[in-house]
Amino acid sequence: MQYAASAQQCGRELPSATLYHAPTIAQLARLLEQPALPRFSPFVEVKAGSEKPPILIVHGLAGTVPFFELARDMATEGHSVYGIQAKGVDGLEEPFDRVEDMAAFYLRSLRDLQPQGPYLLVGYSFGGLVALEMAQSLHEVGENVALLALVDAYPEARYLLPAQRLRLRAQRIGSRISDLQRRSVPAGITYVASRLKYRLRVGEAYEEGKPPSGASRLSFEYTTLRVKQKAYVALERYRPQFYSGKIKFVKSETDSYYPANPAAVWAKLAAGFEAETVPGGHLDMLTGDIKSLAAVLTRYVNEALRPK
Repeated sequence: MQYAASAQQCGRELPSATLYHAPTIAQLARLLEQPALPRFSPFVEVKAGSEKPPILIVHGLAGTVPFFELARDMATEGHSVYGIQAKGVDGLEEPFDRVEDMAAFYLRSLRDLQPQGPYLLVGYSFGGLVALEMAQSLHEVGENVALLALVDAYPEARYLLPAQRLRLRAQRIGSRISDLQRRSVPAGITYVASRLKYRLRVGEAYEEGKPPSGASRLSFEYTTLRVKQKAYVALERYRPQFYSGKIKFVKSETDSYYPANPAAVWAKLAAGFEAETVPGGHLDMLTGDIKSLAAVLTRYVNEALRPK
């Protein structure tokens, strides 16, 4: 509230994303004194540290950086942690609609933060595809990617093998039927109606990108909708290619919307593959039992940096 009030008193509207780069009133005041807002780096420090290399976590579909709690719980021996924010989430620039363009943009910005490896890349959900593409590009120029960790990240279903698509469809249908059977008739009707309403709302956001009524063009409410719209396009376009390094994969335990066996999707697309499961579903991996995910990622980082 103080943040919004300070900006309002100065007669200027600031992007919600400015909060990441000016989290204190003093920092905000210095920004407001400038004649124009600077173009911020996509790298947002979510945990300070003096050790090198930093840990880099790529955003999901919304493009924001919800990694502060996760970073806090990672016992990574003083390494800084940076979340990567999507271009356009500040409302000042147009979002990308290709994974390759996102990866190239982040790698150009990464030169200032970390000009050489080893690199520690983590990608949550859609961000896993971006992290993979970043790792591909780094490998191509001979850089050392010490860690590529994908957290519940999958390509668009049409890029799965036919048998995998059939299993996934049966899995989703079975899960919905099971859920309905556990409910009373009135509760079941409410559940179906809510799912339909959700699908329609998502469809409208994807097709039209209509912002909520009255939302500021610089608010997260508005900008994340636009970023998501472009990210869905990028997801549909992106077909992962073989990665010559190793993928470490973290799967949510209870989610039925994604493939039950990530190895069936990823093992043939990487020179090495390792997966494990943490409690919770896909959508609450960053808000539920974060300690389990943090512990796994901490171990991955420590293993990646251990002297060979």
